[in-house]
Amino acid sequence: MKLEGKTAIVTGGGSGIGRGISLRYAREGASVVVADLDTAGAENVAEEINSADGKALAVTVDVTDREGVKNMVAAAVKEFGGLDILVNNAGVGKIIPFMETTEADFDLFFNVNCKGLMICSQEAAKQMIAQNRGGKIVNLASQAGRRGESLVMAYCASKAAVISMNQSIALALAEHKINVNAIAPGAIPGGGFATSDDAFQPKRKIPLGRFGAPEDISGPALALLSNRFSQYVTGVTLPVDGGLDLYSWIDPPDTNA
Repeated sequence: MKLEGKTAIVTGGGSGIGRGISLRYAREGASVVVADLDTAGAENVAEEINSADGKALAVTVDVTDREGVKNMVAAAVKEFGGLDILVNNAGVGKIIPFMETTEADFDLFFNVNCKGLMICSQEAAKQMIAQNRGGKIVNLASQAGRRGESLVMAYCASKAAVISMNQSIALALAEHKINVNAIAPGAIPGGGFATSDDAFQPKRKIPLGRFGAPEDISGPALALLSNRFSQYVTGVTLPVDGGLDLYSWIDPPDTNA
């Protein structure tokens, strides 16, 4: 199997895209730390993996709490002997019109989506560097980070920051042979937003004609770990959105339709 002998931490692994990535990695032989603020969600996914003869450990973590993140990494090392992969999937998002966005909203999005990503990346990288065998970090950005949207201004801004952070972290860790790349999903039902809401492009506006699913993200998240595909790839943000991002360049959607 592709990931046999590897250990992965997936933050926000208790539901949605994080669950999909956790299950995919486990099927490919990885030992998976399913980390989530939602303890029950993490435990359910870990049990799903273990009952299918995989290896998983559920960990409750607030990615904005450095001590908690240190404990998460320590748990991975204690249970599985090391750390090879980090997926920074934990994030928050909410549809809020621009004029109704508060400082608290803005702070929350940047605290979790950006500061949490930084803390997790730093603590995981410390372990990877100490092991001296390289590693992989996959960050979850968003197509919303590539353009502004009036009902999710703070979320868009935080995900634009993730795209920039992805490049900076890739540069900082390249000398340690740690590849750092990101995925920018499009409209994924269950990803925290109502995809039928006018804040996002309706299904008919997606060039491939459908909403995405966690499985559409877990495949690229696996490819970004493959030495055959990604050994010489770092600092890249891969759009996985059914072509939705193309509208920001060639065909702005008709919001009056």
